[in-house]
Amino acid sequence: MAFPLEEGFYFPAEWHPHKATWLSWPHKEASWPGKLDTIYPIYAQFICKVAEGEEVHIHVADEKMEAFAKAQLAPFSPSLDSIYFHHFPTNDAWCRDHGPAFLLSKTNANAKMIVDWGYNAWGDKYPPYDLDDVIPTKIAEYYQLPVVYPGIVMEGGSVDFNGKGTVLTTTSCLLNPNRNPHLSKEKIEEYLENFYGVENILWLGDGIVGDDTDGHIDDITRFVNEDTVVTVVEENKNDENYFILKDNLKDLYKMRLETGKQLNIIELPMPAPVIYDDQRLPASYANFYISNKYVVVPTFRDKNDDKALSILQSCFKDRSVIGLDSTDIIWGLGSFHCLSQQEPK
Repeated sequence: MAFPLEEGFYFPAEWHPHKATWLSWPHKEASWPGKLDTIYPIYAQFICKVAEGEEVHIHVADEKMEAFAKAQLAPFSPSLDSIYFHHFPTNDAWCRDHGPAFLLSKTNANAKMIVDWGYNAWGDKYPPYDLDDVIPTKIAEYYQLPVVYPGIVMEGGSVDFNGKGTVLTTTSCLLNPNRNPHLSKEKIEEYLENFYGVENILWLGDGIVGDDTDGHIDDITRFVNEDTVVTVVEENKNDENYFILKDNLKDLYKMRLETGKQLNIIELPMPAPVIYDDQRLPASYANFYISNKYVVVPTFRDKNDDKALSILQSCFKDRSVIGLDSTDIIWGLGSFHCLSQQEPK
Protein backbone atom coordinates (compact mmCIF):
# COMPACT_ATOMS: atom_id res chain seq x y z
CA MET A 1 0.00 0.00 0.00
CA ALA A 2 1.04 3.62 -0.47
CA PHE A 3 2.34 5.64 2.45
CA PRO A 4 -0.35 7.07 4.76
CA LEU A 5 0.66 10.58 3.60
CA GLU A 6 -0.08 9.70 -0.03
CA GLU A 7 -3.44 8.21 0.99
CA GLY A 8 -4.43 11.43 2.77
CA PHE A 9 -3.97 10.17 6.35
CA TYR A 10 -2.53 12.23 9.19
CA PHE A 11 -1.98 12.12 12.96
CA PRO A 12 -4.41 14.59 14.59
CA ALA A 13 -3.58 16.90 17.49
CA GLU A 14 -4.30 15.53 20.95
CA TRP A 15 -7.16 18.01 21.49
CA HIS A 16 -9.03 16.59 18.47
CA PRO A 17 -12.19 14.89 19.89
CA HIS A 18 -11.37 11.39 21.14
CA LYS A 19 -13.29 8.19 20.70
CA ALA A 20 -11.18 6.63 23.44
CA THR A 21 -8.01 6.56 25.50
CA TRP A 22 -5.90 3.39 25.51
CA LEU A 23 -3.89 2.26 28.54
CA SER A 24 -1.78 -0.71 29.65
CA TRP A 25 -2.44 -1.63 33.28
CA PRO A 26 0.76 -1.19 35.39
CA HIS A 27 1.99 -4.48 36.81
CA LYS A 28 5.79 -4.47 36.44
CA GLU A 29 7.38 -4.20 39.88
CA ALA A 30 10.75 -3.30 38.34
CA SER A 31 9.26 -0.09 36.89
CA TRP A 32 8.19 1.13 40.35
CA PRO A 33 10.50 -0.80 42.68
CA GLY A 34 9.01 -0.74 46.18
CA LYS A 35 6.21 1.62 45.12
CA LEU A 36 3.97 -0.20 42.66
CA ASP A 37 1.06 -0.48 45.12
CA THR A 38 1.19 3.24 45.91
CA ILE A 39 0.47 4.34 42.32
CA TYR A 40 -2.87 2.56 41.90
CA PRO A 41 -5.14 5.09 43.69
CA ILE A 42 -3.88 8.00 41.56
CA TYR A 43 -3.81 5.93 38.38
CA ALA A 44 -7.39 4.83 39.07
CA GLN A 45 -8.44 8.47 39.58
CA PHE A 46 -6.80 9.35 36.26
CA ILE A 47 -8.74 6.61 34.46
CA CYS A 48 -12.06 7.58 36.02
CA LYS A 49 -11.59 11.28 35.19
CA VAL A 50 -10.80 10.46 31.55
CA ALA A 51 -13.76 8.04 31.42
CA GLU A 52 -16.15 10.91 32.25
CA GLY A 53 -15.70 12.17 28.68
CA GLU A 54 -14.74 9.18 26.54
CA GLU A 55 -14.24 5.42 26.45
CA VAL A 56 -11.17 4.02 28.20
CA HIS A 57 -9.68 0.75 26.92
CA ILE A 58 -7.23 -1.05 29.20
CA HIS A 59 -4.86 -3.90 28.38
CA VAL A 60 -4.64 -6.54 31.08
CA ALA A 61 -2.95 -9.94 31.09
CA ASP A 62 -5.95 -12.03 32.15
CA GLU A 63 -9.14 -12.20 34.24
CA LYS A 64 -7.18 -11.99 37.49
CA MET A 65 -5.54 -8.68 36.50
CA GLU A 66 -8.88 -7.39 35.20
CA ALA A 67 -10.54 -8.13 38.56
CA PHE A 68 -7.69 -6.42 40.40
CA ALA A 69 -7.99 -3.35 38.14
CA LYS A 70 -11.76 -3.15 38.65
CA ALA A 71 -11.25 -3.29 42.42
CA GLN A 72 -8.81 -0.36 42.22
CA LEU A 73 -11.25 1.66 40.08
CA ALA A 74 -14.34 0.96 42.18
CA PRO A 75 -13.75 3.66 44.86
CA PHE A 76 -13.47 6.39 42.22
CA SER A 77 -16.19 5.44 39.73
CA PRO A 78 -19.85 4.75 40.39
CA SER A 79 -19.95 2.84 37.10
CA LEU A 80 -17.47 1.21 34.77
CA ASP A 81 -19.79 1.60 31.76
CA SER A 82 -17.27 3.41 29.57
CA ILE A 83 -14.23 1.35 30.69
CA TYR A 84 -13.34 -1.71 28.62
CA PHE A 85 -10.78 -4.42 29.31
CA HIS A 86 -8.81 -6.40 26.73
CA HIS A 87 -6.78 -9.48 27.52
CA PHE A 88 -3.75 -8.22 25.63
CA PRO A 89 -0.77 -8.95 27.89
CA THR A 90 1.97 -6.32 28.11
CA ASN A 91 5.48 -6.11 29.52
CA ASP A 92 5.01 -2.63 30.96
CA ALA A 93 2.59 0.30 31.31
CA TRP A 94 3.90 2.95 28.91
CA CYS A 95 1.16 2.93 26.30
CA ARG A 96 2.18 6.28 24.79
CA ASP A 97 5.28 4.56 23.44
CA HIS A 98 4.14 1.01 22.67
CA GLY A 99 0.53 1.79 21.80
CA PRO A 100 -0.89 2.45 18.33
CA ALA A 101 -0.61 5.66 16.35
CA PHE A 102 -4.16 6.25 15.11
CA LEU A 103 -4.40 8.20 11.85
CA LEU A 104 -7.46 9.88 10.37
CA SER A 105 -8.24 10.53 6.70
CA LYS A 106 -8.52 14.08 5.37
CA THR A 107 -10.98 12.93 2.70
CA ASN A 108 -13.06 10.15 4.28
CA ALA A 109 -14.66 11.02 7.63
CA ASN A 110 -15.10 7.33 8.52
CA ALA A 111 -11.61 6.11 7.63
CA LYS A 112 -9.04 5.35 10.31
CA MET A 113 -5.80 3.39 10.28
CA ILE A 114 -3.05 2.35 12.68
CA VAL A 115 0.70 2.74 12.37
CA ASP A 116 2.60 0.00 14.18
CA TRP A 117 6.09 1.41 14.67
CA GLY A 118 8.84 -0.81 16.02
CA TYR A 119 9.33 -0.60 19.79
CA ASN A 120 12.57 -1.50 21.61
CA ALA A 121 12.01 -0.11 25.16
CA TRP A 122 13.96 3.12 24.59
CA GLY A 123 17.06 1.65 23.05
CA ASP A 124 16.87 -1.87 24.53
CA LYS A 125 17.09 -0.52 28.10
CA TYR A 126 14.37 -2.69 29.64
CA PRO A 127 13.91 -6.06 27.96
CA PRO A 128 11.75 -8.00 27.39
CA TYR A 129 9.36 -5.88 25.32
CA ASP A 130 7.97 -8.44 22.87
CA LEU A 131 4.41 -8.21 24.24
CA ASP A 132 4.41 -4.40 24.13
CA ASP A 133 5.72 -4.38 20.56
CA VAL A 134 2.64 -6.19 19.19
CA ILE A 135 -0.04 -4.12 20.98
CA PRO A 136 -0.84 -1.83 17.99
CA THR A 137 -1.53 -4.80 15.73
CA LYS A 138 -3.74 -6.44 18.38
CA ILE A 139 -5.81 -3.25 18.54
CA ALA A 140 -5.97 -3.09 14.73
CA GLU A 141 -7.25 -6.68 14.70
CA TYR A 142 -9.80 -5.88 17.42
CA TYR A 143 -11.18 -3.00 15.33
CA GLN A 144 -10.45 -4.64 11.96
CA LEU A 145 -8.53 -1.54 10.92
CA PRO A 146 -5.77 -1.39 8.29
CA VAL A 147 -2.29 -1.33 9.82
CA VAL A 148 1.05 -0.24 8.35
CA TYR A 149 4.55 -1.17 9.49
CA PRO A 150 7.25 1.47 8.88
CA GLY A 151 9.91 -0.99 10.08
CA ILE A 152 11.76 1.49 12.31
CA VAL A 153 11.67 2.33 16.02
CA MET A 154 9.49 5.28 17.04
CA GLU A 155 7.80 6.20 20.33
CA GLY A 156 4.67 8.28 20.82
CA GLY A 157 6.29 10.36 23.56
CA SER A 158 9.03 11.50 21.20
CA VAL A 159 6.67 13.47 18.92
CA ASP A 160 4.05 16.18 19.48
CA PHE A 161 1.66 17.45 16.80
CA ASN A 162 -0.37 20.56 16.02
CA GLY A 163 -2.64 18.56 13.69
CA LYS A 164 -1.99 20.96 10.80
CA GLY A 165 1.26 19.53 9.47
CA THR A 166 3.88 20.36 12.12
CA VAL A 167 5.56 17.91 14.49
CA LEU A 168 7.96 18.70 17.35
CA THR A 169 10.67 16.24 18.34
CA THR A 170 14.23 16.05 19.72
CA THR A 171 17.56 15.08 18.21
CA SER A 172 18.64 13.47 21.51
CA CYS A 173 15.94 10.81 21.12
CA LEU A 174 15.26 10.32 17.41
CA LEU A 175 18.92 10.53 16.36
CA ASN A 176 20.14 8.35 19.22
CA PRO A 177 22.14 5.38 17.85
CA ASN A 178 20.18 3.05 20.16
CA ARG A 179 17.03 3.49 18.03
CA ASN A 180 17.70 3.54 14.27
CA PRO A 181 21.49 3.75 13.87
CA HIS A 182 21.30 3.10 10.12
CA LEU A 183 19.16 6.20 9.43
CA SER A 184 20.27 9.79 8.83
CA LYS A 185 18.28 12.76 10.10
CA GLU A 186 16.93 13.29 6.56
CA LYS A 187 15.78 9.66 6.35
CA ILE A 188 14.02 9.89 9.73
CA GLU A 189 12.27 13.05 8.51
CA GLU A 190 10.99 11.09 5.52
CA TYR A 191 9.50 8.47 7.84
CA LEU A 192 7.84 11.16 9.97
CA GLU A 193 6.36 12.79 6.87
CA ASN A 194 5.23 9.58 5.19
CA PHE A 195 3.77 7.79 8.20
CA TYR A 196 2.44 10.66 10.35
CA GLY A 197 1.27 12.80 7.43
CA VAL A 198 3.29 15.90 8.42
CA GLU A 199 5.25 18.38 6.30
CA ASN A 200 7.11 20.52 8.85
CA ILE A 201 9.51 19.01 11.41
CA LEU A 202 10.84 21.10 14.31
CA TRP A 203 13.87 19.69 16.11
CA LEU A 204 14.79 20.58 19.68
CA GLY A 205 17.97 19.30 21.35
CA ASP A 206 18.07 17.57 24.73
CA GLY A 207 15.40 16.46 27.16
CA ILE A 208 15.32 16.95 30.91
CA VAL A 209 17.64 15.32 33.42
CA GLY A 210 16.39 11.96 34.71
CA ASP A 211 14.45 11.13 31.54
CA ASP A 212 15.45 7.58 30.60
CA THR A 213 13.88 7.92 27.15
CA ASP A 214 16.86 10.00 25.94
CA GLY A 215 14.80 13.17 25.80
CA HIS A 216 11.13 12.76 24.93
CA ILE A 217 9.41 15.94 23.77
CA ASP A 218 6.41 15.31 26.04
CA ASP A 219 8.47 16.27 29.08
CA ILE A 220 9.58 19.62 27.66
CA THR A 221 7.45 21.25 24.93
CA ARG A 222 3.82 20.62 23.93
CA PHE A 223 1.36 22.11 21.48
CA VAL A 224 -1.76 23.51 23.17
CA ASN A 225 -3.33 24.76 19.93
CA GLU A 226 -2.27 24.79 16.30
CA ASP A 227 0.14 27.73 16.68
CA THR A 228 0.96 27.77 20.43
CA VAL A 229 3.32 25.69 22.57
CA VAL A 230 3.95 25.55 26.28
CA THR A 231 7.56 24.89 27.18
CA VAL A 232 9.12 24.26 30.57
CA VAL A 233 11.78 26.64 31.88
CA GLU A 234 14.01 26.42 34.95
CA GLU A 235 14.58 29.59 37.01
CA ASN A 236 17.35 28.22 39.22
CA LYS A 237 20.67 28.83 37.45
CA ASN A 238 22.33 26.10 39.53
CA ASP A 239 19.85 23.45 38.42
CA GLU A 240 21.18 20.99 35.84
CA ASN A 241 18.13 21.62 33.64
CA TYR A 242 18.70 25.38 33.49
CA PHE A 243 20.87 25.58 30.37
CA ILE A 244 19.15 22.67 28.60
CA LEU A 245 15.79 24.44 28.85
CA LYS A 246 17.25 27.86 28.09
CA ASP A 247 18.72 26.52 24.82
CA ASN A 248 15.39 24.87 24.07
CA LEU A 249 13.57 28.19 24.51
CA LYS A 250 16.05 30.02 22.25
CA ASP A 251 15.54 27.39 19.54
CA LEU A 252 11.75 27.66 19.76
CA TYR A 253 11.89 31.39 19.04
CA LYS A 254 13.71 30.66 15.77
CA MET A 255 11.20 28.05 14.61
CA ARG A 256 8.35 28.51 12.15
CA LEU A 257 5.08 26.67 11.68
CA GLU A 258 3.93 25.03 8.44
CA THR A 259 2.29 28.38 7.61
CA GLY A 260 5.58 30.27 8.03
CA LYS A 261 4.27 31.89 11.22
CA GLN A 262 6.35 32.13 14.38
CA LEU A 263 5.25 29.98 17.31
CA ASN A 264 3.36 31.52 20.20
CA ILE A 265 5.43 30.42 23.20
CA ILE A 266 4.09 30.19 26.76
CA GLU A 267 6.57 29.41 29.54
CA LEU A 268 5.69 26.80 32.13
CA PRO A 269 7.68 26.50 35.38
CA MET A 270 9.46 23.36 36.52
CA PRO A 271 8.87 21.82 39.94
CA ALA A 272 11.80 21.66 42.35
CA PRO A 273 13.88 18.51 41.79
CA VAL A 274 12.05 15.32 42.78
CA ILE A 275 14.60 12.91 44.20
CA TYR A 276 13.89 9.36 45.31
CA ASP A 277 16.41 6.73 46.30
CA ASP A 278 19.22 9.20 45.33
CA GLN A 279 17.85 9.41 41.79
CA ARG A 280 16.58 12.56 40.13
CA LEU A 281 13.24 11.85 38.49
CA PRO A 282 11.92 13.48 35.27
CA ALA A 283 9.22 15.53 37.01
CA SER A 284 7.64 17.99 34.57
CA TYR A 285 4.28 19.71 34.24
CA ALA A 286 4.57 19.25 30.45
CA ASN A 287 3.60 15.58 30.79
CA PHE A 288 -0.11 16.44 30.88
CA TYR A 289 -2.79 14.50 28.99
CA ILE A 290 -5.54 16.22 26.99
CA SER A 291 -8.75 14.20 27.26
CA ASN A 292 -12.18 15.20 25.97
CA LYS A 293 -13.30 16.68 29.28
CA TYR A 294 -10.12 17.39 31.25
CA VAL A 295 -6.48 18.26 30.87
CA VAL A 296 -4.88 16.05 33.52
CA VAL A 297 -1.60 17.52 34.82
CA PRO A 298 0.97 15.78 37.03
CA THR A 299 1.63 17.68 40.26
CA PHE A 300 4.48 17.14 42.72
CA ARG A 301 3.51 18.68 46.10
CA ASP A 302 5.47 21.71 44.93
CA LYS A 303 5.05 25.48 45.26
CA ASN A 304 4.80 25.72 41.44
CA ASP A 305 1.91 23.24 41.13
CA ASP A 306 -0.81 25.89 41.29
CA LYS A 307 1.08 28.25 38.98
CA ALA A 308 1.47 25.51 36.34
CA LEU A 309 -2.22 24.57 36.59
CA SER A 310 -3.25 28.21 36.22
CA ILE A 311 -1.06 28.71 33.11
CA LEU A 312 -2.44 25.56 31.50
CA GLN A 313 -6.02 26.49 32.34
CA SER A 314 -5.48 29.76 30.45
CA CYS A 315 -4.47 27.66 27.41
CA PHE A 316 -7.52 25.39 27.44
CA LYS A 317 -10.72 27.43 27.55
CA ASP A 318 -12.91 24.45 26.62
CA ARG A 319 -11.67 21.95 29.22
CA SER A 320 -11.10 21.86 32.97
CA VAL A 321 -7.45 21.57 33.94
CA ILE A 322 -6.98 19.28 36.96
CA GLY A 323 -3.86 18.27 38.84
CA LEU A 324 -3.26 14.76 40.14
CA ASP A 325 -0.40 14.00 42.49
CA SER A 326 2.31 12.27 40.45
CA THR A 327 4.96 12.07 43.18
CA ASP A 328 4.77 8.27 43.33
CA ILE A 329 3.96 7.68 39.65
CA ILE A 330 7.07 9.62 38.52
CA TRP A 331 9.26 7.00 40.25
CA GLY A 332 8.40 4.95 37.15
CA LEU A 333 10.14 7.75 35.15
CA GLY A 334 6.96 8.89 33.39
CA SER A 335 3.54 10.33 34.12
CA PHE A 336 0.02 10.64 32.67
CA HIS A 337 0.98 11.42 29.08
CA CYS A 338 3.52 8.60 28.98
CA LEU A 339 0.87 6.17 30.27
CA SER A 340 -1.86 6.98 27.74
CA GLN A 341 -2.53 7.02 24.00
CA GLN A 342 -5.54 8.75 22.46
CA GLU A 343 -7.79 7.35 19.76
CA PRO A 344 -9.34 10.20 17.74
CA LYS A 345 -12.99 10.20 16.67
